[in-house]
Amino acid sequence: MRWTQTFIPTLKETPAEAEIASHQLLLRAGLVRKVSGGLYTFLPLGVRVLRKIERIVREEMDRAGALEVSMPCLQPPELWQQSGRYTTAAEVLYHVFDRAKKEWVLSPTAEEVITHLAAGELGSYRQLPKNFYQIGIKFRDEIRPRFGLMRAREFLMKDAYSFDVSDAAAQVSYEKMYRAYARIFARCGLRTFPVEADTGVIGGSLSHEFMVPAETGENEVVYCETGTYAANIEKATSRGPRLPTPQQSTGPAPEKFSTPGVVTIEALAAAPYSVPAHHQIKTLVYLLDSQPTLVLLRGDDQLNEAKLLARTGAARARPATPEECKATLGAHPGSLGAVRATLRRPVRVLADLALRGAAGMATGANEDGFHLRHVDLARDVVVDQWADLRTVQAGELDVATGQPLKIRRAIEVGHVFKLGTKYSEKLNACFLDETGQRQPAVMGCYGIGITRTLQAIIEQQHDRDGILWPLTTAPYAVCLTPLNVAPDSAPMRLAEQLYAELTARGVEVLLDDRDERPGVKFKDADLVGFPLRVNLGEKALARGEIELKPRGGTLTPVKIEAAREAILEWLRAESARLEATVPPA
Repeated sequence: MRWTQTFIPTLKETPAEAEIASHQLLLRAGLVRKVSGGLYTFLPLGVRVLRKIERIVREEMDRAGALEVSMPCLQPPELWQQSGRYTTAAEVLYHVFDRAKKEWVLSPTAEEVITHLAAGELGSYRQLPKNFYQIGIKFRDEIRPRFGLMRAREFLMKDAYSFDVSDAAAQVSYEKMYRAYARIFARCGLRTFPVEADTGVIGGSLSHEFMVPAETGENEVVYCETGTYAANIEKATSRGPRLPTPQQSTGPAPEKFSTPGVVTIEALAAAPYSVPAHHQIKTLVYLLDSQPTLVLLRGDDQLNEAKLLARTGAARARPATPEECKATLGAHPGSLGAVRATLRRPVRVLADLALRGAAGMATGANEDGFHLRHVDLARDVVVDQWADLRTVQAGELDVATGQPLKIRRAIEVGHVFKLGTKYSEKLNACFLDETGQRQPAVMGCYGIGITRTLQAIIEQQHDRDGILWPLTTAPYAVCLTPLNVAPDSAPMRLAEQLYAELTARGVEVLLDDRDERPGVKFKDADLVGFPLRVNLGEKALARGEIELKPRGGTLTPVKIEAAREAILEWLRAESARLEATVPPA
């Protein structure tokens, strides 16, 4: 391809809308253009990168035995009602209506549709296992689209769904996909690491996310430097807080004391009260499936809402408003507590495990401007359920090794779930086993954000000059850069010769035939991030040389007669280097 025949609208200035480096480079390198919040048009270079990623995904899905299908983006809401996600996933669903006012759902994912297919087609154990995948557009009603392709309303996704006869067989399918994902991301040139993850509204019993370390990532990952533990912050556990919970009773009964204007943990910890945060009980009022529930944590802990949903089985949870708190407990936030004697009516109480055995604590008195001291949980509070509800903090100890845990930010690019029979039971995807008994298929689902992967590569691999594409996902492998583009000039004649020879050998080459200054050409090539730039200037040619400039590497002169083989050898060596990072299938 010639630069003048394609469309690469590079930008010198950073668009004001772009918040992070990868978003800036997507726009500056001419890969995408914004249509509206969370909606982007992919330009020719962006499409080429997408197709490279798609090809890698298809090759690894096919290698793992998955079968490609194509499902509709327009889905009947009845399937979502049948699965229960019409309600539980309501916040991300787009609803559209046809001319007859019939409602449809725009697909954010396809568990319902693929399970409907399996219910009609997979009736015998002899037909299992099966794993179907597709690559297609998905839609999610993001409340705040941001960071370019990282959180968009419309995006390209690979989703796969496995059906097995047993949990043990489903585990085999899960592990195949897990290995395939590790290969996919390595082949894309991404450094990823898998972490234990919460299953969220999709559900299931086992889940891992594939994360790309990045300071701008929206996810927080808890990990141990020994490499033995890594989990999403929503799933992470530890041995507990660094400071021990007080367990020595300080009085025969709770004692009320005046705390005018004190409505925060920090205020109660300050003079004149001086109650340390880990000696306080934080009382939160949540509505779990519309039912008021008290959630108790240590004052220095934060609630993990994903854990709250997972531990209670609730479909939805939200904090109560100040008015709802007042109606439930008789006081506003900052003065709330769960001490039995202060409750106006029975209410369900959940307590974090870090509070087990807690005594000598302080909490709200359910009267604005007052707290209680000398609170003993076992004596003064009726706890209906104990559970791990807190968010792990850096420096706490790993459960298995006792080593300190660290937290870093990352970008999620892939997610694998072991679903079990949640969808097959609700959508009647059953098969006859060897004894003729009907059994629900055991399912798994596996997603990769294709568009997000593209941007994650840029976020991980860039410098101040632009993108550093891995060879496997670069829009073009080689950029031929003649510094004189007159048809009869020596640089252009040699560029045309190399272009023909390399293209004939299957190399993806972009010939920069623009009549621009060398500096402009070099800056654009670095901005776009072609793995190898070949400079053809009259001064170098007079010495019988051309120049090879790997992106991010050093300039190397090469004799003209050895130019083609030097380029091919560099490409072979780079391919081998990348292949060495790919784990076995």
